[in-house]
Amino acid sequence: MIKTNAARLLDAAGISYELIPYEWTEEDLSAQHVAAELGEDIDRVFKTLVLRGDRTGCFVCVIPGDFEVDLKVAARISGNKNCEMLHLKELLPTTGYIRGGCSPIGMKKPLPTYIHESALLYDFIYISAGQRGLQLKIAPQDLFDFVGAEVYPI
Repeated sequence: MIKTNAARLLDAAGISYELIPYEWTEEDLSAQHVAAELGEDIDRVFKTLVLRGDRTGCFVCVIPGDFEVDLKVAARISGNKNCEMLHLKELLPTTGYIRGGCSPIGMKKPLPTYIHESALLYDFIYISAGQRGLQLKIAPQDLFDFVGAEVYPI
């Protein structure tokens, strides 16, 4: 299995994780598909969303796969008055990642990151490893600590 940049960064930091492959299709890049492929509860499969705030610029929200980002909450917790999802054409140049393979670990430059509080309910969660078809199984506190994340409240 090919190691992604996110995995190499975790290795360098001595953080334990597992790389978990899954089958993906261009037609369905959803977290629900990932959870089904992994045979896991959707509450453990987190998606990485990149947003742009009117005051602070880009930031990251990592939320459970069956959640939708609440733009008002995301704006408030990130110190913005308003925010919007980053346009798809801006995702690769901003993060180094493509849709369906965006990881909160190893972006081109560190962005403020907010991880949904429910992640802390589990001993492990899944996040993108930085490419389609590959997930990182990681302890949520290790993820919080590594990316310097803050809690994203409900």
